[in-house]
Amino acid sequence: MHSTLTEHARCLYGDEYRPAPECDGDHREHYFVEELTFAGADSILAMLRELSPHLVDGHLPVWVRNLAYRLVLLQRPDEPALLREAAESLWLHGPDWDDIAAELKRRADSLEPG
Repeated sequence: MHSTLTEHARCLYGDEYRPAPECDGDHREHYFVEELTFAGADSILAMLRELSPHLVDGHLPVWVRNLAYRLVLLQRPDEPALLREAAESLWLHGPDWDDIAAELKRRADSLEPG
């Protein structure tokens, strides 16, 4: 069993910056998706930032990044910095999601004072 969401993702998808640890865990994608679905925002953000520290890199599939940001924003809907980070990720992997990214940026702008 993996001790963190990041470790589980690293075993399943690899890591651009370090080798995947030796692991005898069951690496079926649906187990990871279940863990991701019920993970807290801090665990999800730790995974995203460790495995894709520059937003454009890493081996996480785009759909995993999109789902991860969606789950984080459901838990923390009023954090402008997270809204912008999610928008940037969508813009990098668009243009299918450009309208959603623009809406996230508008929400972030409206939440900031002044």
